[in-house]
Amino acid sequence: MAEIKDSIRKIIGSILCIGLLFSALMAPASADSAANLKVDIIEYDPFPAQIGEYVDVSVKVENIGYGRADAVSMKLEPEYPFSLDSEKNAIKKVGILSPEDAAVKEYRLFVDDGARVGTGSVDIYYQTDSGDTWFRKTFDLKVGSASFDSKGTLQLDSVTSDPEVFMPGDRGTISFTLTNTATSNSVTIDGVEYDTNARVQSAVLKGSEGIEIKSDSYEGSGVIGPGDSLSLSYNVEVSEETGDGTYYLQLSTVGNSYEYNSNWRIPLTVDSSAIKVIPSKPLVITNGEGSFEFDVANMHPNTLNSVSVRLYSDELNFAPEEYYIGSMDSDELFTIEIKATGDGEKEAYPVSIEVEYKNGINEHVTEIGSREVTTVSENEGGNNTVAAGLGIAVLLGLPAVFLYRRRKQNN
Repeated sequence: MAEIKDSIRKIIGSILCIGLLFSALMAPASADSAANLKVDIIEYDPFPAQIGEYVDVSVKVENIGYGRADAVSMKLEPEYPFSLDSEKNAIKKVGILSPEDAAVKEYRLFVDDGARVGTGSVDIYYQTDSGDTWFRKTFDLKVGSASFDSKGTLQLDSVTSDPEVFMPGDRGTISFTLTNTATSNSVTIDGVEYDTNARVQSAVLKGSEGIEIKSDSYEGSGVIGPGDSLSLSYNVEVSEETGDGTYYLQLSTVGNSYEYNSNWRIPLTVDSSAIKVIPSKPLVITNGEGSFEFDVANMHPNTLNSVSVRLYSDELNFAPEEYYIGSMDSDELFTIEIKATGDGEKEAYPVSIEVEYKNGINEHVTEIGSREVTTVSENEGGNNTVAAGLGIAVLLGLPAVFLYRRRKQNN
């Protein structure tokens, strides 16, 4: 009877184990291992969309999750004044998207003849697999622009940024100067006279990976005469994760008419190099006192302001507590001296070096690292004793010298 019960228990245990294993295999993927899609309209041409004309829209879908998406699809549903060139083109099948992979699909929309200047909306639906839930994201597209017969042409005259070179995490301003290149007040084309004024009806600055534009786009209707200029400024922010390198922003302007629209690539440089602090002689304290020398170098490509150096130690005192340098040009080297005092009870003390500085409006605090200060104890009377001993030895040796010379003369 006992053997039968043991057999039953084993059978039940095996069934439970199989059930648990089956449940684990059939369980849905966790959020950490699932696909996660992100969609965005990366551009549309022409910009803005022209009333009564077609506009080509580029839609990007990216898998930013940790799992693979096996059957990605997108569906575009436009609202008035937009309509698809064909309803058959509403759904675009992407297929497999592995983590960090992306795909771009093109849609063609028609802008209704009765549309007004402004914005219109399109809804983009997307799903990771056939039969899954459709997710929606809405985008606005700019529609139309007023058209002028003026023939003035705008040129990007200058680009400046503050700071000149950004560091990861920095905020700043990038500014543009647009100049009307016309040199006279009018021009005659095919027997028709036109004025040479220019306009910037709108100016849109688009960010890049890790760089966000914090200002609204420019909207204007003012006239820029021949040789006159317009200055535009935008606030930008670089994320902490942005690596060193040159990134390109896109400045798009709407001019007198569609033919006078312009697109410029605007470089923005990110460089994390900053201040270096290097001891220029050994860090030694003799009999509880010492004087340290450091070379402070600005390795950043542009000027850094409010530069100061501070030493930290639990056992030592420093004077000055903070050495203020001020402004440092790129590649400038500055030598500083800081005095240190301590009890000298240990053979070595750790000292931390910290530097503060400003890049534009951005305050930075950098821990340069830790250095070891060695201590030396010297007997102040030791040298006198040695000198005295040498003096006595010399005096004792004089009679022997004279005696030797005397005997030599007698011989």
